Amino acid sequence: MHILLTGAAGFIGMHTALRLLARGDTVLGIDNLNDYYDVALKRARLAPLLLHAGFRFEQIDIADREGMARLFAAHRFDGVVHLAAQAGVRYSISHPNAYLDSNLTGFGHVLEGCRTQQPAHLVYASSSSVYGGNTKMPFEETDPVDHPVSLYAATKKANELMAHTYSHLYGLPTTGLRFFTVYGPWGRPDMAYYSFTQAVLAGLPIKVFNHGQMKRDFTYIDDIVEGVLRVLDKPATPEHTGAAPYRIFNIGNHDPVPLLEFIGCLEAALGRTAEKQFLPMQDGDVPATYASTTALRDWVGFAPSTPLAEGINRFVAWYRQYHQR
Repeated sequence: MHILLTGAAGFIGMHTALRLLARGDTVLGIDNLNDYYDVALKRARLAPLLLHAGFRFEQIDIADREGMARLFAAHRFDGVVHLAAQAGVRYSISHPNAYLDSNLTGFGHVLEGCRTQQPAHLVYASSSSVYGGNTKMPFEETDPVDHPVSLYAATKKANELMAHTYSHLYGLPTTGLRFFTVYGPWGRPDMAYYSFTQAVLAGLPIKVFNHGQMKRDFTYIDDIVEGVLRVLDKPATPEHTGAAPYRIFNIGNHDPVPLLEFIGCLEAALGRTAEKQFLPMQDGDVPATYASTTALRDWVGFAPSTPLAEGINRFVAWYRQYHQR
């Protein structure tokens, strides 16, 4: 297949591109290479992709309406994997316009491109953040998600609603994937596991919010990518859903880990003890996430299962090599 992959220089984007190329697909990757975090890391992720004959990269901002229209007019895509977005819960409080531009306007341009071209499937990144103030555990796709606690979460819920509209009006098969705390090699420096590693190796304290009373469903990157590819290969049809060709799935490890236990796992991998600075809960955050993966398993026969210790060891090995530590 010929795949359009947005956010190709991102953490999940790079790993997804490598898997698509490995199985013989061709990939046109786009990214705006913004400076939300170190652009050098994004370029380093692109480097191995550019070695593949089946990969082509274009620097495009999905918020650029004319640029996206030209992109879709110039190519025919069998599938679209949309991973480009402004990420980060806390950043959305201080920089809301970045989320409005990328996550709403940009997603609208992707949908419009798909409307005109009608690829076999649009798979896009949603987030566990859409569950917001939900207290029922584990989170299930049928749970109400009407109470977001951050603008980031609200934009991701909006993406799901926008996608459903295009599935209903134009018969466009769309699937949203609610990712749960993705981690692993080549990860994002703004994520806790990355910043904790950086601080511990530098002998600096780490900030532990909500006084450590947090749980997260940590999901290893290889499991995320496996889920993305399996879902991409199985678009919904009206026969499956009884309505629009539209699906939503959680992709999480179905194993929430207490934050202090997670820190202990990281300390073991680093061979060092972290100095902890306990702080109150931050605005926009939630105390726990926990994915039900029954729907995903029933649909594609797969659910994430990589043990946290195994994934953390792989991340630490990559971190030491990449940062020469």
